[in-house]
Amino acid sequence: MIRRTLFLALLAGAAGCAPKPKAEPIPAMVECDANRIQYLKGKQRAAIDEGEALRHSGANRIRWIEPGSAVTMDFRVDRLNLHVDKTGTITDARCG
Repeated sequence: MIRRTLFLALLAGAAGCAPKPKAEPIPAMVECDANRIQYLKGKQRAAIDEGEALRHSGANRIRWIEPGSAVTMDFRVDRLNLHVDKTGTITDARCG
């Protein structure tokens, strides 16, 4: 019984001496601004240069939202949501 107690005490003490994992640097948050790309409304999806839309909006990624498509409700400050109608025309541009 004493050996078991001693073993557990040593184990608990050793756990406190374990090296702590290094903290990863937090990346700078990129915020999207859809006001800068409202000129895309009315244009066809096929005619859009995604790289240009990303640069102008400040977003890191684009999510195309088509009629009837399921989308998650999570909010991401670095995502540009481009809504298109059934003909592929951009109807709205929002961030989130």
